[in-house]
Amino acid sequence: MGQLELLRAVVPGVTRVAVLWNPANPWHPAALQRVRTAMQAMGGHLVEVPVRAPDELEAAFASITAAHAAALLSLSDPMTFSHRARLAALAIRHRLPSMHGVEAYVEAGGLASYWPNDAAMQRRLATYVVRILGQGAKPSDLPVEQPTQFELVINLKTARELATQVPSSVMARADRTIQ
Repeated sequence: MGQLELLRAVVPGVTRVAVLWNPANPWHPAALQRVRTAMQAMGGHLVEVPVRAPDELEAAFASITAAHAAALLSLSDPMTFSHRARLAALAIRHRLPSMHGVEAYVEAGGLASYWPNDAAMQRRLATYVVRILGQGAKPSDLPVEQPTQFELVINLKTARELATQVPSSVMARADRTIQ
């Protein structure tokens, strides 16, 4: 289950989701296409909101509100990461349950995050370092791996502020909650 599916599980029945993305981020167009495909498969409507700079955030939320989106998926980006507290405050002010990448967004006030487990990725990275530096393996000969362990973090304080009741099925999956 990915971020969009979890967001829709947190906000049952939501059919209109805004996705905040940065066109200047080379990773975002492919990620946005995956979100589009997933949303279409779920029979929902995606409101795409491009944001390149922090001074565009207010206008972005005005667009989201005008489009009647009921939830927000924020694609992780250095710009939004730097302004994650402001992003969380805007989502709360506009009454938008939000899903993010790394848990720092949730620690700053976002509702939820779902992202690969950093400790597990670091352990896998260490095995590659040993194989390359210790055993002489060529990096090009090593397989590309996808993360297999993910963490769901939920900010219960934000849920209360939004008057969002996180379903028990989602709470049971949470790896961590913030009170």
